[in-house]
Amino acid sequence: MLKRQRRAWYFYDFANSSFSATVITVFLGPYLTEIARNSADANGNVALFGLNVPADSLYPWAISASVIVQVFTFPLVGAIADHMRNRAVLLGVFAYAGSLATMALYLVGPNGYVLGAVLLVFANVAFGASIVVYNAFLPDIAGPNERDEVSSRGWAFGFLGGGILLIFNLVLYLQAESFGVAQDQAVRISLLSAGAWWALWSIIPITGLRKVRNPGLVDDSLSELPTTTWTSAVGARLGELWQTAKEARKYPQTLKFLAAFLLYNDGIQTVIALSGTYALLELSLAESEIVGAVMVVQFTAVFGALALGYLAGKVGSSRVILGSLVVWVIALVIAYYTPAGAPIAFAAVAGLIGFVLGGSQALSRSLFSQMIPRDKEAQYFGVFEIANRGTAWIGTAVFGIGIALTGSYRTSILVLVVFFILGGLLLWRTNIRAAIAEVGNPQPEKV
Repeated sequence: MLKRQRRAWYFYDFANSSFSATVITVFLGPYLTEIARNSADANGNVALFGLNVPADSLYPWAISASVIVQVFTFPLVGAIADHMRNRAVLLGVFAYAGSLATMALYLVGPNGYVLGAVLLVFANVAFGASIVVYNAFLPDIAGPNERDEVSSRGWAFGFLGGGILLIFNLVLYLQAESFGVAQDQAVRISLLSAGAWWALWSIIPITGLRKVRNPGLVDDSLSELPTTTWTSAVGARLGELWQTAKEARKYPQTLKFLAAFLLYNDGIQTVIALSGTYALLELSLAESEIVGAVMVVQFTAVFGALALGYLAGKVGSSRVILGSLVVWVIALVIAYYTPAGAPIAFAAVAGLIGFVLGGSQALSRSLFSQMIPRDKEAQYFGVFEIANRGTAWIGTAVFGIGIALTGSYRTSILVLVVFFILGGLLLWRTNIRAAIAEVGNPQPEKV
């Protein structure tokens, strides 16, 4: 039974990574920017809910809006999930809300930039909320000594699923004429396919995890307390969140880890967000060469996640994470010295990044699961997702300041090394076993 539940859990990463890879990483940003440009006035602005917004900033504005919503909703989503004995129901609600919004992106035509921005915000919030619920299953399906391996397999499945669909969508896009469709139509089909893929494969985790019960509850109601309306239920959860926030001060080592994760993960997210721009503007690489590097990252990440998960079982996840941060620094230094017009060198850097990308994030998830109070996993994973997604603007802002001061992408990319060094030092200073003891969880053999 437990093995089947784990396999079902893996498949949600397999399902939702279509959104990350096809929609966020490759297609939607350029497409939404292009149709906004076509609708812009003489000053290059478009109207958005009474505001004049530069067409080129529409996509990042929509992402930022979704992040703001996430910051305020993720903890509440976690609190509600912690009071649902069958969390698979809530996982299904968010999975299908996000996948339907993603499929609806097919309707975004030449003048539909407002619809595209609204659907992006909705889909991205639903995506993140589903991850909060999904992560909360980890302590229920894996013991302390198994979580590194289970979490790493989930990430590996995610990169595999996202990569498989992305291959088909890139073939459609690059060979659109031979398939008898225009390139903009190929993009819309790709967006539709990402939502359909997400919806289809989500059936497996939603049905396979329905018997995984929240051990802290004794019934299937939303709350342990009698509630008659959703308003009172949400009010009760908000009150509990305030209490949880006050109690979190009792776990200083957990908070220290969360701060370390915020720093080094912000470096990771910034590299992911700006590597394509760096390759285009600083290294003068062609679109096809950049796409090739994206695919290198996607599939080396599968093997990297599995390899680092195996290594964590031998020496401990915190040591492996620290080692991966050293590799991140090395990769950035190599990227700094990579000459323009050198696609093979850039692909090699992409492979190095891909190898540590999945493992560093998967092991951070499993390590955090050891340091949070039982029966409040979803609430704390809500905060974890905020650190994962809600602060990703910090690194990009620092990167932008570096460009403004130096006029060089190369110099700016070295600035990101600071995030990995500071995050690594803070992680090194975190007493992992003390953090686990503070919340009363059993100690794993390796940390």
